[in-house]
Amino acid sequence: MPQTTTTTTWDKLISKKRFETTDPKYSTDESVRGEFQRDYDRIIFSPAFRRLQNKTQVMPMPESDFVHNRLTHSLEASVVGRSLGRIVGKSILERHPELAQEKTIQEADFGDIVAAACLAHDIGNPPFGHSGEDAISAYFQSEEAQPYLTALTAAELNDLVRFEGNAAGFRVLTYTYPAHCSMTGGLSLTYTTLATFTKYPKESLPEIAGTKNTSEKKYGFLQTEKAWFNTIAQELGLLKKGAEGEVFYHRHPLAFLVEAADDICYRIIDFEDGLKLGLVPQEQGMDLFRRILNDAPGRKSSLTFFDWREEIGYLRARIINKLIEETTALFLQHESGILAGTYDKPLINELACKPVLDEIKDLSIRLIYQNRPVLEIEAAGFEVLGGLLDACIKAVFKPESKHHRKLAALVPPQFIKLPDGATDYERIIHITDFVAGLTDQAAINLYRKIKGIELPRMY
Repeated sequence: MPQTTTTTTWDKLISKKRFETTDPKYSTDESVRGEFQRDYDRIIFSPAFRRLQNKTQVMPMPESDFVHNRLTHSLEASVVGRSLGRIVGKSILERHPELAQEKTIQEADFGDIVAAACLAHDIGNPPFGHSGEDAISAYFQSEEAQPYLTALTAAELNDLVRFEGNAAGFRVLTYTYPAHCSMTGGLSLTYTTLATFTKYPKESLPEIAGTKNTSEKKYGFLQTEKAWFNTIAQELGLLKKGAEGEVFYHRHPLAFLVEAADDICYRIIDFEDGLKLGLVPQEQGMDLFRRILNDAPGRKSSLTFFDWREEIGYLRARIINKLIEETTALFLQHESGILAGTYDKPLINELACKPVLDEIKDLSIRLIYQNRPVLEIEAAGFEVLGGLLDACIKAVFKPESKHHRKLAALVPPQFIKLPDGATDYERIIHITDFVAGLTDQAAINLYRKIKGIELPRMY
């Protein structure tokens, strides 16, 4: 596969241009609130972000009020991302002072870009976590779905049978439903924030089996948004990859910091959840945390803790601070390779404490993610999401049935009413948007109702 040998430059990579926005009123005074902070604010106030409060992070549908959900995870990742961005931004501006002089870029801008992208990094995830992605993929591979897929291209089909929350997230941020508004562009975020959000800047085909490049392991946008990402990539000067005609690029450099913030938070904070829920043995977990900090066995803290849970929180805070410092140092060490497209692996993989982080990951998989209640709810989620997709797609493709017309009436109109000439792929994507956008509880409630398991109360 041909690779570029040129480098990209920060002066193109940091752009305040907004996606699909030509209205001059958006050229506003930045003295109080910068353009990238506006991106952050728009994401915070979006309905899709708010729905993350009822989407799985560690435990599906937890009864404990301690356990993180997708919303709290995203907020914490954005805090880590802001620190990563600001520390890196300070050094980048020292190395490239023309950015501040010619483009009025500040170190806070780097922090706001990464924080906004981190805030949105899970915004396209379906109910029931990564199991939900598998459930949607499985439905489109099933016999029930085949009659509706015959007119799709290979790339369109691959978008569905390898459903990807990252690509769904890019659509959430950039797509406006015609039934909602005449202005396109979704949240109209800046090009730089959208590119930083996109950890996998390629379409679903070609699949690259066995790749060691982290940005090639998944895909970052659907066929419906392919042309839009291509525009963003060209505007920012992202380095091209792949064959002629493929929308396939090297990452925006700041996407490595988004990945690192997510890695740090889920690796450490999910494990903390497991400890506090009693899924991970207390002493074993605390020993792993101390090893990351290089604390000597029996090291006495200047603080006295009367609750081991509070001590875990203290250790977690110290660990995150340590990992932020080490991760930013690695990014700056590899800046030239990242700009040239020759560096393409998670920064967390080069941390000195990676062997301990790997132990934490293995223990989390075994004791937390594969805990029986988690597996039971995820298995039920397969039935729920597959059942909802099947019912809703039949409602769209077989409207002559009275039963299907009633099902269609339960789906919000923006997912059903498409412009004349919409393709089968577009109709399916809209229904997939609806199902993937549901919260865990909303998906279960709707499934129970359409299957007659539970009837709504009549007032």
